[in-house]
Amino acid sequence: MKDCLFCKIIKGEIPCTKVYEDEKTLAFLDINPTNIGHTLVIPKNHSRNIFDIKKEDLESVYNTSQRIAQAIKNSLGVDGVNIISNNESAAGQLVFHTHIHIVPRLENDGFRHWKGKRGYEDGEAEETALKIQNDLNM
Repeated sequence: MKDCLFCKIIKGEIPCTKVYEDEKTLAFLDINPTNIGHTLVIPKNHSRNIFDIKKEDLESVYNTSQRIAQAIKNSLGVDGVNIISNNESAAGQLVFHTHIHIVPRLENDGFRHWKGKRGYEDGEAEETALKIQNDLNM
């Protein structure tokens, strides 16, 4: 895609701090990290997000993400990582090229997520599951 920021990074038109690269994926440090070592993993083939990425590209992105997550945990001495993928504007996606955030976490780093919570009303969980199941069976 011509104007895609991440496609430009893949082509070398925009610099990045590369962590890893293979024939299908690229991993680089986020320029606005949540924590030191915050890394993005992207497919080299353009896709907007989870809704249109090819299965083989998604597999490659997650295989690379697992490798990077383990390397971050080992080399930076963190306690864990968050694996995050924002899909569409409503979910916070800012760059419309599929990408996975690997965010290093320390036990007491002070970062919190999932501030808002909404529980299910009576019967709503079953109704919701049925809607999803019906769509899967189409």
